Amino acid sequence: MAGILIRNATIFDATGAAPFVGDLLVEGNRIAAVGANAVHGAAAQAADTEIDATGLFCMPGMTEGHAHLSFEGVCATENLITPTPEEQVFTAARGARALIEMGFTSAYGASEAKLRLGVAVRNEVNAGRLPGPRIRAGGLEISVTGAMGDESREHNPRIGPSTLVDGTDEMRKAVRFQIREGVDNIKLDVSGDPFYPGTPGHTTPMTFEEIRVAVDTAHDLERKINAHTRSAEGSKRCIRAGVDGLFHCEYSDEELFDLMEEAKDRIFVAPTVGLLHQMVTGDATPFGLSPEVAGYMGIGDLLENSAKTHTELRKRGIRHLIGGDYGFGWSKQGEQAKDIALFMQYYGYSAADALICATRNGGLAMMDNGDLGTLQAGKLADLILVNGDVLADTSLLADHARIALVMKDGAIQRIAPALTRSTRSPALAAAE
Repeated sequence: MAGILIRNATIFDATGAAPFVGDLLVEGNRIAAVGANAVHGAAAQAADTEIDATGLFCMPGMTEGHAHLSFEGVCATENLITPTPEEQVFTAARGARALIEMGFTSAYGASEAKLRLGVAVRNEVNAGRLPGPRIRAGGLEISVTGAMGDESREHNPRIGPSTLVDGTDEMRKAVRFQIREGVDNIKLDVSGDPFYPGTPGHTTPMTFEEIRVAVDTAHDLERKINAHTRSAEGSKRCIRAGVDGLFHCEYSDEELFDLMEEAKDRIFVAPTVGLLHQMVTGDATPFGLSPEVAGYMGIGDLLENSAKTHTELRKRGIRHLIGGDYGFGWSKQGEQAKDIALFMQYYGYSAADALICATRNGGLAMMDNGDLGTLQAGKLADLILVNGDVLADTSLLADHARIALVMKDGAIQRIAPALTRSTRSPALAAAE
């Protein structure tokens, strides 16, 4: 089978092994061989494309672990409510393209501004008509009356970016409805949020019974279920109910740590630290959210608790994912790799272990069978080449000019012109 041979790369395979200089052969959509001098003889001769990756860092494609593809320049909920679905499907398509161009070959969907935006873009990407990552499509957030996502007042009813339910029967119907419409990942708003003063982050508006029926309904139909949960009680309810992915999780106690450790082989946690960091450091000031305003909202307290909680979760072996809540005015789609340095700064990760959060952990969240997220023979060929030593400087992953090649499912999605000049391959010329 003709394939693509990458020669002389510094290979970070995300298994926990040290990087090494070697070769990697892709045949079809899978990695056929990888290792130091692992590809030679007939296999090397059979490859119709050979890439000299001397000086380049080869690593698995990254996963955005809390994706909102349809968020673009959002500064208020109104930016999600007002545009039409027809307009926002283009927004979601641009979000997908921004991710794949920056080496995010997978997007684990959280929620979107309208129900079917992620579904539509996922289908177009899968059909080969749009550039984008592998997508587990999120739908609308499911919340309860008066909580996060409820934009209405008695005198001013409004349709927000969420589905509102009250009670187990309404929850069951809402989950079934979203799955009928093609959603892969259900998202619940279990806790409060600082953007909703009536239900701040430490509160828990959604009942255990509502969470549990949502989990059972989603799992019965072979879908995953995730939760916005900042409160300690909300996170406990999620773990006990069987939620798959937890987003945020700032507030905690020893009981929660123990519950998470017991469940560490089935759950994933996305801290979404970027949004908090950007607000307290002033990145959001031009958009009306200065550090002073962030202080009034309690963002500093959230960030402090995030550091405490996720440092402990790291020590206990909880599988973290990077990304989340990108697409605001001050945090553009495609910049999610900035979270790798923040994982090191706030949670005590090494560069290598933070990269595993971005790659291996993300692959396991996307696919339970372990087919994705590491560079090993037999695994799906999602990988990137980066110009420079990523372990020495993780900020390289946020530099568009440094991403030399992006491959998804064995197909080249993006390639730097310099790589095409050293190969005889017509496939690379076409990709360029």
